[in-house]
Amino acid sequence: MNLIFDARLQPVLQDAQLERLCTGAIWSEGPVWLHEDDSVLWSDIPNNRMLRWSQADGMSVWRNGVEFTNGHTRDLNGDLLHCSHGQRAIVRTPLRNGRIDAATADAVVVDRYLGKRLNSPNDIVVKRDGSIWFTDPPYGILSNREGHQAPAEQAANHVFCSNPATGVLTAASDWVQEPNGLAFSPDESLLYVSDTSAALAPAGQGHHHIAVFDVAADNRLHNPRVFAEVSPGLSDGFRLDVQGWIYTSSEDSVQIYHPDGTLLGKIPVPEKIGNLCFGGPRRNQLFIAASTSLYRITLHTQGN
Repeated sequence: MNLIFDARLQPVLQDAQLERLCTGAIWSEGPVWLHEDDSVLWSDIPNNRMLRWSQADGMSVWRNGVEFTNGHTRDLNGDLLHCSHGQRAIVRTPLRNGRIDAATADAVVVDRYLGKRLNSPNDIVVKRDGSIWFTDPPYGILSNREGHQAPAEQAANHVFCSNPATGVLTAASDWVQEPNGLAFSPDESLLYVSDTSAALAPAGQGHHHIAVFDVAADNRLHNPRVFAEVSPGLSDGFRLDVQGWIYTSSEDSVQIYHPDGTLLGKIPVPEKIGNLCFGGPRRNQLFIAASTSLYRITLHTQGN
């Protein structure tokens, strides 16, 4: 049963029921909606593959040997952008003939900053000006389970901003200790970034919060502060709806926050959640990548 802590959430969750669509992964992450064929792609990171689900076809393996992709998003032109732990890069699958095809060759967008290899890009969003924003924590180089173990070459774990028009990669911030999920507010005046540094830290150490930055017209980030502490578990990945409400992963539920910081309620999920995305023909379906399974819940709102 959905948990409503604030009456503002009631209309959004009215009659909403969680469905488990499929299962069979080890650790599900980075779902992305493909409207061209009404499907969801997502990463099964330890199995080094990407999975696909559609109402018509059910679940299938979309690609094997994907170099441990994590988060994904669509570029403004429809291309599919991947965060590759294995390549330590942002990678692009071009939209060809109106579809995203697993057989289409990928191209590296960016894999170095100041001449040194990135850590392991984790999650990614595209701003309306075409800039590509992604987080770069070390999780993919800490072991061979979700990437290739290797020493870090970067001096910090950055939030990066890539300008495809100029080819310039900017380190936008290193304020978040281990940046993970990220998303813009609907008007793009705010950037939310989760800090999951508590994940591998000794008990009682590290962070499990969402930070928020003000975004200037020149894409500089200002005034970092903690937006919300997420518990139990971590805010691994999250997305916003058109109202600016934040729907974030946690250990036991999708937690829903108002932009004023109020925890509005929770959608309990029986597995630990990695990430989520909005999709469906009306963009009112929330697809939830949670450990072994993919879930869906239809809401009375739309994704941003």
